[in-house]
Amino acid sequence: MPLVLVVDDEPAQRAMLSYNIEAQGYRTVMAGDGEEALVVADEQRPDIILLDWMLPRLSGIEVCRQLKARAVTRDIPVIMVSARSEEEDRVRGLDTGADDYITKPYAVSELIARLRANLRRVRPSAVGQVLEVGDLKLDAEAHKVFRSGQELRLGPTEFRMLTTFMEKPGRVWSREQLLDRVWGRDIYVDSRTVDVHIGRLRKALMARGGENPIRTVRGAGYALG
Repeated sequence: MPLVLVVDDEPAQRAMLSYNIEAQGYRTVMAGDGEEALVVADEQRPDIILLDWMLPRLSGIEVCRQLKARAVTRDIPVIMVSARSEEEDRVRGLDTGADDYITKPYAVSELIARLRANLRRVRPSAVGQVLEVGDLKLDAEAHKVFRSGQELRLGPTEFRMLTTFMEKPGRVWSREQLLDRVWGRDIYVDSRTVDVHIGRLRKALMARGGENPIRTVRGAGYALG
């Protein structure tokens, strides 16, 4: 379930946004100023950030600049929300690193559509998109995996791990990154546990034939393909 960080200094606006976003099946966390937004983004690693331009302490523009400058948060999509509708303001927001820009007032339905579109780009499984890489096919909504048309049996952890690999085929994931993505940052799991589940995933993927699609990158981690 995708996690959305809502950053707005008005409590009523945060509550309204949170209510409407959660009604779509997403989870939300909130921040009321720019400094808090950076802390929450570091601690929670949301899947997407809804960021108001006018904020106390640090402006949304500065928050976006810092998020995009940090390795741990630069890949998180940022949708900038602002009452500034001039073209130069939109350009400035996008030049700072924002992935999308929406002006106030806006329809909630448009905002949700923008959230969904940006999530589809970075977390396609989170919006129900079927993933296909080589002879592998993963249907997140049906919780099914196929290889060469044959259904495979995967445990829940292996399913989440394969989803991570298939969302970014070719990317090398370190053990620590897999721990954060598959188990969550709030759960302590020994990094060697990753190796155990990689072994189980490989076994499941090759249960009906085929080569091992998960490669080990010495000193770096694991990758699909």
